[in-house]
Amino acid sequence: MMNRHLLVMLGLAAALPAAAGAQEASRRCLLNLDHADRGFADGNNYFASGDVRISCKDGSVRMRSDSLASYASQIVHFVGNVRYQDSTMTMDAERGTYVRASERWEARGTVVTRNLRNGSTLKGPSLDYYRAIPGERDTLEVYAVGRPTINYVTRDSVGQPREPYLIVGDRVRMKGEDRVWAGGRVTIDRSDFAARADSMRLDQGAGQDGTLLRGAEVRGLGTDTFALSGHRIDLRLDQSELTYVVAKGSGHAVTTEWDIVADTLALDINAQKIEQTLAWGDSTRPHAVSATYEILADSLALDSPAQVLTEARAFGKAWVASQVDTVTRERDWLVGDSVTAQFARQDSAGKPRTVLSRVDARHEARSFYQVRDATRPGRPSLNYARGDRIVVVMRTDSIGGVDRVELRGQVDGVQLEPVTTAARDTTAVKPGQAPAVPR
Repeated sequence: MMNRHLLVMLGLAAALPAAAGAQEASRRCLLNLDHADRGFADGNNYFASGDVRISCKDGSVRMRSDSLASYASQIVHFVGNVRYQDSTMTMDAERGTYVRASERWEARGTVVTRNLRNGSTLKGPSLDYYRAIPGERDTLEVYAVGRPTINYVTRDSVGQPREPYLIVGDRVRMKGEDRVWAGGRVTIDRSDFAARADSMRLDQGAGQDGTLLRGAEVRGLGTDTFALSGHRIDLRLDQSELTYVVAKGSGHAVTTEWDIVADTLALDINAQKIEQTLAWGDSTRPHAVSATYEILADSLALDSPAQVLTEARAFGKAWVASQVDTVTRERDWLVGDSVTAQFARQDSAGKPRTVLSRVDARHEARSFYQVRDATRPGRPSLNYARGDRIVVVMRTDSIGGVDRVELRGQVDGVQLEPVTTAARDTTAVKPGQAPAVPR
């Protein structure tokens, strides 16, 4: 049986002054030894073993282990089957240290934590936990190293848990229940998207945003898949769902239809579908390539509501071209200070597809297109035109091709018809040769 004075030695209130110390005591845990099979005191220090259990006087924190060493009740070491629990967190570890001055709990060796409020978990070799203290820290903070794994759970407006993020990094910091920072080969995985970067931050609270830095990449895994990379990627979220992603510096996006590079690339996402793609830049002008079209400009906007391409707008030395013709090895193209291309849906053999319906080039516009004559197979006519404004209207039926071209302002141009060669007359008489006499 332990002497009662040994229990008092662990009660931190006994060491506090009466006046200013009373306020300090309200912000610090006053330790009580609840149970230990064996224990002895050495001056201000105390050592115990065998199912050691300690708690704060107000019951807010409980700690236990196989053995304990307390040094003046300011630093307490726990060894073997260590468990820490307060109103927010539980932590299991091989070793633990409580530092009273900073209200810090250090867990080491196979650390497993669980947030009792939202269900988030963390597993790793090392963790420092700072609990909230009125007047000093308004919320809890967690620091973990050794590449911990976090199952990060957030909740919706009615308190229901959303699908968790799986976050892994060399170093992690968490503040409160909705802010996370990580550094060193960071990965974020969920069913709708995956992200990679050298470092990241994620705010699932009031900010509803995030940032990925250095070697950043985001892949959309929903109904409209995409891959976006850049030096930096900023995220906007709504109820944990991606709504907007921006790649800054060497941006590169690959979607179901387009492969785009630019200094800056932005994807506007709704219900896991890309509704608009924006691109701009100086060192790397936006360059968009699809199976059918190619666009080059100073800035670019692609509208695709409900995952259907409806319009492409290119500004600043804009160039819009079709795919290479298999016969002439040439492209149809349109150039202007701005070029707007509109698209329509066409059913082909029962399968809907997007086709170009109208292209409008303005200011110093130029166009080159090829016209085929169904009555004259072979090479097409070549048409080159210039004007203040050029509008090309396309056929959207199964035949396709250019329907008409409208030129406005000062215009000029040229049309080249293919050269036709007459069939060689095999009955013609060569010079010096007698004509054949029919039998």
